[in-house]
Amino acid sequence: MSQRTIAVAGATSGIGHELCKQLIEEGHSVISLSRSAEFTMPEVTHHTIDWSNETLPSNLLPDKLDGAVYLPGSILLKPFHRITAAEWELELQLNVMGAVRFLQAVYPSLKASGNASVVLMSTVAVQTGMPFHASVAAAKGAVEGLTRALAAEWAPVIRVNAVAPSLTDTPLASKLLASPEKREASAKRHPLQRTATAAEIAATVKFLLSNNASWITGQIIHHDGGISSLRLF
Repeated sequence: MSQRTIAVAGATSGIGHELCKQLIEEGHSVISLSRSAEFTMPEVTHHTIDWSNETLPSNLLPDKLDGAVYLPGSILLKPFHRITAAEWELELQLNVMGAVRFLQAVYPSLKASGNASVVLMSTVAVQTGMPFHASVAAAKGAVEGLTRALAAEWAPVIRVNAVAPSLTDTPLASKLLASPEKREASAKRHPLQRTATAAEIAATVKFLLSNNASWITGQIIHHDGGISSLRLF
């Protein structure tokens, strides 16, 4: 695969960090646009930005980008009647408006590539109703709608897809996997009887960025251990 330049929002931990490692190993150039000021991968160009409330200065981007990935997200699991207006606002600002700010910032550079790919992050909870997931499912449902709309609007120059994982072993999910009992319970909910690793989800994102996925756009890839479509009896 020829060298490409990829911008990654949310690159400093979890899936984003694994994605950066995989891209660097293949010889690509990576720009991190993430909230944390600390980044331990010297091969990556890093800029600090909080996508929930900030806009990226245009001079931080190259004239051409071959790919862009928006990974920031949240896991707020609460009964619907206890989710406050402030919490709804935070969910929407980070998951939806953050993606909008990011995509509007990178669009000119993606367009200049002539063959670019965008990957957004959804969740299995959009397709599969799960209790206590109202806010994240609503926010990521908007992301899925945005994925399809932009895939239509930006074709054929820019492909747009999303990945919808189930619970993945990342720092964001650490409280949900904090004990052997919790890990076992999570594994048993999935037909494949385990939780995903960050490297596995990152590999799917990397594939969608590559020319091997050049005829894939407007899709929500359910990388979820089968939980969204299979039932074990």
